[in-house]
Amino acid sequence: MKPFEIAKDIYWVGAADWNIRDFHGYSTYQGSTYNAFLIVDEQTVLIDTVKKEFSDELISNISSLIDPKRIDLVISNHTEMDHSGSLARVMHRIGEDKPLYCSQMGQRNLSRHFPQKWNYRAVKDGEVLKLGKRSIKFFETRMLHWPDSMFSYVQEDALLFSSDAFGQHYAGPERFDDQIGDAIMPHAKKYFANILMLYSPLILKLVNRLTDAGIEIKTICPDHGIMWREDPTRIIDAYVQWSTQAPTRKAVVIYDTMWHSTEIMANAIVDGLCREGVYAKPMHLRNFHRSDVITDVLDAGALIVGSPTLNNGIFPTVGDFMTYMKGLKPKNKVAAAFGSYGWSGEAVKLITESLESMKFQIIEPGVRVQYVPDESGLDACLDLAARIASALPPAE
Repeated sequence: MKPFEIAKDIYWVGAADWNIRDFHGYSTYQGSTYNAFLIVDEQTVLIDTVKKEFSDELISNISSLIDPKRIDLVISNHTEMDHSGSLARVMHRIGEDKPLYCSQMGQRNLSRHFPQKWNYRAVKDGEVLKLGKRSIKFFETRMLHWPDSMFSYVQEDALLFSSDAFGQHYAGPERFDDQIGDAIMPHAKKYFANILMLYSPLILKLVNRLTDAGIEIKTICPDHGIMWREDPTRIIDAYVQWSTQAPTRKAVVIYDTMWHSTEIMANAIVDGLCREGVYAKPMHLRNFHRSDVITDVLDAGALIVGSPTLNNGIFPTVGDFMTYMKGLKPKNKVAAAFGSYGWSGEAVKLITESLESMKFQIIEPGVRVQYVPDESGLDACLDLAARIASALPPAE
């Protein structure tokens, strides 16, 4: 991707990763971008870098605009290697003595990634850096989503460099929200669900903090995906909604199966939920990636998890998903377990205990069926569905 202008003398100079399909266990079917930005002013600044493998592309993009040695300083909003991986190459090219601005935690973390003795300038929350015609105000955003994270805000343009907030793992021909429209929102939702959901309380506090400070935002430039220039409030409002995790009349039935018995139970539960006016979605864990399932979990009011018993335990794909979900800490859900078994039948109990540990409201008892569900087993599934439906918000 070639560089492009975001505002006068502010350029995107990052890289597109068209072929990445997995990002730390999160499926990225349409690739991603590593966004880096160049501000040309009396002091010229590079904001963030790119993954190490794309260093040549970053340097080439900068060189098409200016001699890289004209860069006076670098700002690192986030230490993670998809944004700092090219720092060594950049600093070597522009001059090792050039100032490297970051948060106080950023200095600590960068020095543990890179042995070079760079000219670190650790900024404080609210500190302002004057570039010339423009000035940058720094906002510490600790644990959104790393301890070192911060925002850089160009006051004169009301332009927010938001690091890993408000992004999407998406690589396409579009550069801005007005070029892609509604099609970007599923990518933004998936990104939030799989990366930021566990920090929901902090996100709500941050939005309130920016609002109370009267910060005007005309453009948001995240470190992944498209820029928000037409309606940045759309993604901010979406983050507030997703962070609130208000329960809805939606249920996700998440399961795996061995000889289709647990699948038959899942389909019966879905049928029962639909009869009660609940939007119900079955998700077979070998047909849906864990990161897509979590995206549906984000705005669901109910989770119903099913597994056959295998070797006195949970089926491996179900165990994988439960571990993944526990780390992301979804909240405000009702939950239940179901499953088929042959002779021991521990899976339902184990799933229920795991759901309890995540502080969901458990709908007891779960449903266990030995071997193939008969009419009474299917009736139990329908009864479970009715009890779950009654625990969800009423239909509007």
